[in-house]
Amino acid sequence: MSSPHLRLAQHPHDRVAVHRKDDAWLAERWADDETRVLVVSGTRVRPAGGRIEWVPPSQAPDGLRVLLGERDGRAWFAVVTGPEQAEGDASWLPLRGLLPSLSDDNLAVAPLVLHALGLAEWHFATRFCPRCGGGLEARASGHELVCTRCGKSQFPRSDPAVIMVVTSGEPGSDDERCLLGRQAVWPEGRYSTLAGFCEPGETLEDAVRREVAEETGVLVGEVEYFSSQPWPLPASLMVGFVARATSTEITVDEVEIEDARWFTRAEMREQARAGELVLPGGVSISRSLIEHWYGGELPGQW
Repeated sequence: MSSPHLRLAQHPHDRVAVHRKDDAWLAERWADDETRVLVVSGTRVRPAGGRIEWVPPSQAPDGLRVLLGERDGRAWFAVVTGPEQAEGDASWLPLRGLLPSLSDDNLAVAPLVLHALGLAEWHFATRFCPRCGGGLEARASGHELVCTRCGKSQFPRSDPAVIMVVTSGEPGSDDERCLLGRQAVWPEGRYSTLAGFCEPGETLEDAVRREVAEETGVLVGEVEYFSSQPWPLPASLMVGFVARATSTEITVDEVEIEDARWFTRAEMREQARAGELVLPGGVSISRSLIEHWYGGELPGQW
């Protein structure tokens, strides 16, 4: 069975990092009218007709030029401008608002868009040197920031977050169950897999066990890697796992999780069909984890 979240990564580009400081190569590609540029205002993009719009360099505004890479025989850039252009204009969308478009006709450019907006978010949030407070200057085609006072370099970061489907009972049996939770701010009926950030000095597997215990009181033993997904909202790398519970009693923390429930496959199928259970969207690794456990596609999504 295919994993829905992999659709966002099925057309990777060559990031050509060796050319990020090659001024002659960059100038040559920028002069090529076949090159394509994504315009980003702050951290937002304005699609046209439901599609991600790419323009030739001659139509790109002034701003920070970010080299994304090469694919299909052409170079791809982003130009990141200030957020002023998007202010007050609802047609400029953040990444979360673009996800429906990326899951349809724009899958081919999804990795490029994730790359561009991940860097735009980093530049938006990283204004001063964390060591001395000095100003920062962009280098390496937007992939490095250097302090103009102390010279220390900063590089884009991705914060590892674990996301897991927790199971109990005999694997594959009719009685096997899957643990899902919901936040209080979500619409009625919406449930998802549990997730949380890895802490310093912690393995990913131990982060799974800690997060499940903190949020639901359920204890976890075996933890098996499933897959990963870049999630620059604003700077996460979601690392997916299948976890086996060693206890089943639920005590939610009532802070991050309002409710958590065990679902058999039959309960999940029937409630999803009836619209009583609303599961994560098709391009999320959460959806992939749930359908991996279920053993097929499920109806409905956020």
